[in-house]
Amino acid sequence: MTVRTRVAPSPTGDPHVGTAYMALFCLCLARHQGGQFILRIEDTDAVRSSAESEQNILGALNWLGLNWDEGPDVGGPHAPYRQSERLDIYREHVDRLLEAGHAFHCFCTPQRLDDMRREQMARGETGRYDGHCLALTPEEVASRLEAGEPSTVRMKVPEAGVCTVRDELRGDIEIDYGQVDMQVLLKTDGNPTYHLAVVVDDHLMEITHIVRGEEWINSAPKHQLLYEYFDWEMPVLIHMPLLRNPDKSKLSKRKNPTSIWFYERMGFMPEAVVNYLGMLGWSMPDGEEKFSLQRMIEQFSTERITLGSPVFDVEKLKWLNGRWIREELDDRQLAERLVHWAFNQDNLDRVIPLVKERLEVFSEFGPQLGFLVDGLPSVAPADFENKRLDQAEIVRVLQFVSWSLDSHGDWRPEPINQLFADLAGKLDMKIRDILAPVFVAISGSNVAPPLFESMALLGPDMCRARVRHAINVLGGVSKKQAKRLEKEYAGLAS
Repeated sequence: MTVRTRVAPSPTGDPHVGTAYMALFCLCLARHQGGQFILRIEDTDAVRSSAESEQNILGALNWLGLNWDEGPDVGGPHAPYRQSERLDIYREHVDRLLEAGHAFHCFCTPQRLDDMRREQMARGETGRYDGHCLALTPEEVASRLEAGEPSTVRMKVPEAGVCTVRDELRGDIEIDYGQVDMQVLLKTDGNPTYHLAVVVDDHLMEITHIVRGEEWINSAPKHQLLYEYFDWEMPVLIHMPLLRNPDKSKLSKRKNPTSIWFYERMGFMPEAVVNYLGMLGWSMPDGEEKFSLQRMIEQFSTERITLGSPVFDVEKLKWLNGRWIREELDDRQLAERLVHWAFNQDNLDRVIPLVKERLEVFSEFGPQLGFLVDGLPSVAPADFENKRLDQAEIVRVLQFVSWSLDSHGDWRPEPINQLFADLAGKLDMKIRDILAPVFVAISGSNVAPPLFESMALLGPDMCRARVRHAINVLGGVSKKQAKRLEKEYAGLAS
């Protein structure tokens, strides 16, 4: 058997280190066995997916050296590798399930489903579809479809019994069918849900081993049922432990930078980032913490995957990156890396127009350039002191700015300017009062090149990280404050 693995990110945001973590283990498993590693884009969420996000993901994984054998950019025998280009395939398979009696049309309105879930919660029951439309006769279904009534297609699930899921790391996992929902497979707009598309794609692309996060364990019974309904062989399941913040909560951008590009902008070596992701969930036979991707591939075994809660600690990553710099780069190589990282012609061409009008002698260029090569600026609460806003108001403004930047996609100066103008209008504040703390957060100084052009040059990952860093410097936001601010921000958005 040729081992085939895949990573299947959704192009709906920044390239996440969790994606790289899964891609690394998929690649090592396949390459160790002489197999293939596939990249597939799960872009059926038309509202949130974007071509820009897809390119960001591909670029970030390529930067890390996690290269694939088949994918949307390199092609392959199982193309297309974007789900949005495979819709006819999914509908064909839904029809097969309907004809075999393994799925059914559901005409329940969102209001009825909401009422049903509220009643179930009030009774202390697991929220799951109650089978209301299962009682419809074929004639009733045909009549309602002909009348154009909106419907979804759901999979049937046994009413009783236990599903036993085999996991390569955990052994047999038993899940009661009473906890398994009658999953929607086809939405009212005709697009598939993740659960249908992932099963169909994995089978048709001949995936033999599925490496994914442990949060998908509860979905495994649905997927296993679909494999049985289609009479297909189930791939080997490997559910990896989730990456955690230092406080053991699930890794999230609110507590830790999660974008791969942040680590590139901070000046980490891609070899060190890959090394660190590898040592978080796996160990070398000799216990050595520093190892190359090729060395990991050569020594890879699922038996050495650890099931603990791996903590993504940026300080530990910095220590490991320091070893890579000192042990792998001579002086000339380090100089070449620095030039490529920040002092390349493209960066200089972009930054010089921002500082040229402020230069009188060349020696002033270094301080002016500092914002570009700085990581998280060394700022203190005193740096944000403002005659118009107290510290609590500054934190409130920065938090709203952080959330606004999280959802902002166009990173040119003009749209960034408009973002702040819109936020100032919603808060009924002068834009200068919004921008004052942001200027310090982004530049680390009260004197720097123009803000919007600087933000465009730094890019979304570093700008978002610097704003969150400023919030933490000012004392952070408690859970109680966060809930209050989230409610207020939602009101602004509406």
